Amino acid sequence: MSKDNASLSRLRQDALSIFKAGVDAVNAEAAVLNACRRIGNHLQIHDQSFDLAAVNHVYVIGAGKASADMAAGLECLLKGRITEGAVTVKYGHTRPLEYIRLIEAGHPVPDHNGLRGAEQILKIADHASEKDLVICLLSGGGSALLPLPADGLTLSDKQKTIQTLLACGAGIDEINAIRKHMSAIKGGRLARRASPATVITLILSDVVGDRLDVIASGPTVPDAGTFSDGMGIIEAYSLQNLIPESVLNHMAAGASGGIEETPKPDTAVFVQTFNFIIGSNLAALEQARKTAEAMGYHTLILSSMIQGETKDAANVHTAIAREIRNSGNPTSPPACLLSGGETTVKISGYGLGGRNQEFALAAAIDIKDEQAMVVLSGGTDGTDGPTDAAGAVVDSETVQKAEQAGISPYTHLKNNDSYNFFKQTGELLMTGPTGTNVMDLRVILVGRVG
Repeated sequence: MSKDNASLSRLRQDALSIFKAGVDAVNAEAAVLNACRRIGNHLQIHDQSFDLAAVNHVYVIGAGKASADMAAGLECLLKGRITEGAVTVKYGHTRPLEYIRLIEAGHPVPDHNGLRGAEQILKIADHASEKDLVICLLSGGGSALLPLPADGLTLSDKQKTIQTLLACGAGIDEINAIRKHMSAIKGGRLARRASPATVITLILSDVVGDRLDVIASGPTVPDAGTFSDGMGIIEAYSLQNLIPESVLNHMAAGASGGIEETPKPDTAVFVQTFNFIIGSNLAALEQARKTAEAMGYHTLILSSMIQGETKDAANVHTAIAREIRNSGNPTSPPACLLSGGETTVKISGYGLGGRNQEFALAAAIDIKDEQAMVVLSGGTDGTDGPTDAAGAVVDSETVQKAEQAGISPYTHLKNNDSYNFFKQTGELLMTGPTGTNVMDLRVILVGRVG
């Protein structure tokens, strides 16, 4: 192995180790046990204490790709105190539990198992009384895994409406404003159903900025939006004839006062409702930074809030890496750049991939004339788009080696076919389910040369 190849191999291994450290830091089971302590009959969560001696029953509900691991941590903590529980998880994201039943359901496309899971969750919430404690576990994917529509609507109605909103260019806040008002469980309605019980929600955030009302569409959080807001959005985008008539009638009925609003911040139900973020993208980045620094890298966290078009984000990251190489700014090699958040892919082709794989492929093209650079981009949950990969790892020789093998990175990128590119080059990042979900984690290493 040449000196250059040995250097790239070491950088690749370091990138994998840094990524793993970040992911492990926000492991869902560990996050529950780190944030929560049981001291005698008291459950301590951050700076809040809850008296278990005053509680008749403890019920556990929730949804998300990492919620089975969260449930495992809670069972360890509250062994013998859980009366009943139901949590909906993505197919394959399960683990053995003793007191809490898991319902596997579809993600990102909701299915009827998700409906069944949401119904079971609401049944438990309805059963809770004033002297009971309801603990809700939420992680990424919770919104799709809690797809129960409001009375008079179907799952198909909701799906068609969301697809129409996406196609017309509506923003995520606009989509959520309507989504919450089509739901029987989101926008604070789950907290309302569990009232007058005390409700504690433990949250593993997969949302930029950790906005509680956005994570899983805020089932236990006050909703500031209204039916009238939703009707305003429908009218602003001229969607009256594009969305199902049942949804249009539902929103109009709500705007005229015929359907009860989502619970607002001043609603009494939230007096006994407590929401705690126990894991986030920034927490993963902080541990990745510590690990990189221990390896000897000059390390910068660029942001935990990277959004926008994936290829554009990749261009910015590699531009900073090239600046480090050429001028020593904003730091000098060996350097590690870290970022998180969640980018988007503008689909123009018919290939297979995800935002992390596309980021890595665009980055590989950008650094093809550089030396000793490695870029890793991966989903912390172990999945990237509709693929079995978490992302990909590339280096400054990826493009050259691919072209020598007759594989065109440019054609694959144009066709949004990053998965099949990396399947051929052997550079897919394969982790399997990780037991967490806090958006994406990117590691860019700039090694010494000479």
